[in-house]
Amino acid sequence: MKQRTVLTVLFDGVQSLDVTGPMEVFAGASRAKGVSYGLRTASLDGGPVRTTSGLTLVPDGSLADAPVPHTLLVPGGRGTRGAHPELTAWLREHAPRAERLVSVCTGALLLAEAGLLDGHRVTTHWNSCERLARDFPAVHVDPDPIFVRDGRLATSAGVTAGIDLALALVEEDHGRELALTIARHLVVFLRRPGNQAQFSAQLSAQTAQRAPLREVQLWIDRNPAADLGVDALAARARLSPRHFARAFRAETGTTPGRYVERVRLEHARRLLEDSSVGVEQVARASGYGTPEAMRRAFVKTLATAPAEYRRRFRAAAPPPRT
Repeated sequence: MKQRTVLTVLFDGVQSLDVTGPMEVFAGASRAKGVSYGLRTASLDGGPVRTTSGLTLVPDGSLADAPVPHTLLVPGGRGTRGAHPELTAWLREHAPRAERLVSVCTGALLLAEAGLLDGHRVTTHWNSCERLARDFPAVHVDPDPIFVRDGRLATSAGVTAGIDLALALVEEDHGRELALTIARHLVVFLRRPGNQAQFSAQLSAQTAQRAPLREVQLWIDRNPAADLGVDALAARARLSPRHFARAFRAETGTTPGRYVERVRLEHARRLLEDSSVGVEQVARASGYGTPEAMRRAFVKTLATAPAEYRRRFRAAAPPPRT
């Protein structure tokens, strides 16, 4: 049996779920026949660390004594703020020797400090994307996806996205069925596509300050199948199309077209999760008009077709009780 070792780095101020979420996934996989992940945690000096929630985690040992792992996992948390000369020096020297380098949430900041993200496409918690891009201009930061794979490097967005990434790694190592079994046990969806947005349209966009624009946002949310072109929306807000488009972007942080795209995609996803609604009906109700137009939108944004999205959602759902 080939064992893939997973070493998780611990430090004061680590986010506990960044550690335990992926570890539960790998531990769950190890309960399957013929699968083994050797799980190990280590801090710089081998001493206990205190998490952001106040929990104390006791590592298996020190980083200095840790063998080279197959997968090196660096979690995030408030402890990633500021300078970390000893930890980044260790990462700079030892991380390149691991077969797979993984960060969860703001763990990407530690990898960036160590110079390990230069030239790579990465993501992190939405609240730290701007900082990561500003402080490390050689890093290509994508603020939207929940996780990103770039060669041997894998980075995820905030907290629970680490579970999605760990499931993706188990699927890569041992196949979809095992990852599906773990997802069912953890009662999570297998698996949110890596390039699924960190936020819904309503959360990723700001709420407009002016009442007419807020009303337009609400209208879009409630009527995805309506005519949502700029001219129609501008007329609803009683503004010229040019003024409307400029004001909408200034107050929400996104264009009207991009906002409509996100709302329609989310509406279609919710309908697809209802097995009683046909694909053609979903496309019409979500404003796409045709199944082909909806398919193009799904592939572009989620890298999966609507039928595959529905299949994965159904497969991940727990079996009904009898």
